[in-house]
Amino acid sequence: MSWYTNLFCSLPCLETDRLLIRPLKMSDAKDMYAYAKDPEVSRYVLWDPHKSIWDTRRFLYFSIGQYRKGFPGSFAMELKDSGRMIGTIGFMWVNGEFKSAEVGYSMSRDYWNRGLMTEALEAVLRFGFEEMKLNRIEAQHDTQNPASGKVMSHCGMRFEGVLRQRVMNKGQYRDAAVYAILKNEWQNDAQI
Repeated sequence: MSWYTNLFCSLPCLETDRLLIRPLKMSDAKDMYAYAKDPEVSRYVLWDPHKSIWDTRRFLYFSIGQYRKGFPGSFAMELKDSGRMIGTIGFMWVNGEFKSAEVGYSMSRDYWNRGLMTEALEAVLRFGFEEMKLNRIEAQHDTQNPASGKVMSHCGMRFEGVLRQRVMNKGQYRDAAVYAILKNEWQNDAQI
């Protein structure tokens, strides 16, 4: 068992001004399917649009199973005012030896450009550094999606470079821009 297993077995709820960031549950299927079927939402990520609610339910079942095993996973992003689940954010992998991790996210197009993803990422960075005791958190985005890099930058993550043809996505090799933040950088930003 890894040092972070207990954290992922019982993910806490994180809170921002407008969001409740909590473990996924099967009852999220309807809200998740509403955005996961949108090809624009999945355009720059490695998953395909959900073709039916059954795709969404399979994803949720898998994700909840990952929690039970103590593996890294995603949180649901829920709007406090409506209770609507509008996206996911979480850890793609965690390296216990080096105290590092990668974070990833996606959100309903209806809520883009409102600062919600920045709020969610700030909360997950805080969780990673304070609760998981990480030293480095990184993220990457398709270079054709600079808006994702802006979210990372707003949260104090620094651009580290481009990994050329890093992934195969939707039948094409795609370049990935990498951003990261170190614990001491995050602590300095938090004090400002």
